[in-house]
Amino acid sequence: MRIQDLSVVLVCALVGQTASLAQSAKPQVHVVGTGGTIGSAGGYWTGNATRVPVEDLLKIPGIDSVATVTTEQFLNVPSSAIGPVRWLELNRRISELFRSRPDLQGVVVTHGTDTMEETAYFLDLTIDGDRAVIVTGSMRPSNMAGADGPANLMNAVRAAADTASRGRGTMVLMDDRLFSARDVTKTNSTRVETFQAPERGPAAIVDPEGVFYRSKSPGRRAAQFDIGELVDLPRVDIIYSYPGADSVVVDAVVAAGAKGLVFAGVGRGGLTGSQSAAVRRAVDKGVIVVASTRTGSGRVPVGTRGTTIGSGDLNPQKARVLLSLALTRTNDATQIRKIFADNQ
Repeated sequence: MRIQDLSVVLVCALVGQTASLAQSAKPQVHVVGTGGTIGSAGGYWTGNATRVPVEDLLKIPGIDSVATVTTEQFLNVPSSAIGPVRWLELNRRISELFRSRPDLQGVVVTHGTDTMEETAYFLDLTIDGDRAVIVTGSMRPSNMAGADGPANLMNAVRAAADTASRGRGTMVLMDDRLFSARDVTKTNSTRVETFQAPERGPAAIVDPEGVFYRSKSPGRRAAQFDIGELVDLPRVDIIYSYPGADSVVVDAVVAAGAKGLVFAGVGRGGLTGSQSAAVRRAVDKGVIVVASTRTGSGRVPVGTRGTTIGSGDLNPQKARVLLSLALTRTNDATQIRKIFADNQ
C-alpha cells in the first residue's frame, strides 16, 4: 500500500473513532410514544386524524446535538384510552428500560394532553430511582399551523438529558415549562399554555440555552408504591357536587364495587343535597372517601373532615390516583389519611 493510501485510511479511521466517541459522550434519551394529539395529523378536529409514528416526530432540526435519541411506539391511542391498566404497563416498560440500559440519562413519554396529568402523577409515585421521566405532548396536531409538538418534544429531550433533572421524579413539559407531575393540571381545552401549577408554579423554564430550575435537585427518589404484579388498581370513582345533587350516583358506584370515592366538592370540599347521607352509608360499608374541591385550586385540609379525608391541594383527579395506589397497600382510613398528609 502506498504511503498516501495508508494516510487516507488512518485519517478515515481516526475521524470515525472521533465521531463514535462524540456520539457515545452525548446523553442517551429514549422516547416512548403512546399517541395523542402530538402523534396525530390530518382532520384531527373532525375525527379523521391519521396517526404519526413516534420516530417521525423526532425529525427535529438540531435534536441530535442535544442527545442520542432512541424511540419506540409503545401505544398509539388518544389519552382517553389510557387508564390504570395502561399505567401499570407503562410503568413496567420504563422500569425495564432503566434496568436494561444503565446508559440512559432519562426517558421521554409522548402522551395525549387530556389525561396526561394522571399518567404523569402515577409514574411519579411508582417509578424508582433518580433518572428523569418527562411526559410531553401537544395541543395542536403535527401538521397544523403553529404546531407546538416539535418544540415540546425538543425541550422534553433537553430536560431528560440534563443532569439537573435527576432526583426530581416525573415531570410534564409543555409550552417551555417543566412542572412537577404532582402539581400540574390542564386548565384550558385548546390553548397551548393550558398546563399550569396553580399553587406552586413551574419547576423550571426550558429554552435553547438550557434548563433553568428554581431549586436544587432533592437527590435520589424511591418509588412510594411497589405495584408488584398488580394487573389493575382498586376502583375509585370521582363524584361531582352541585346544587340539588342526590345520593343516586354515590349509591350506584358503591354497589358497583368502588373501594374509594373522591368528591369534587363545592368550595372547600363541601357536599350538597343528600350526598352527605350517602357518604355515611358508604363509609359504613368500608369505602374510603376523600374530599377535594371543584374550584381548580386551593386546599381541603387532610385531617379535619371527620369520617372523610381531605385531599390537601391535590385536585380530584390527582386525589383519585393517590387513593387508588393507597388502597393497594391498606384499607385503613387512618393510614390512608397519613399517606395523603405525607403527599402534601
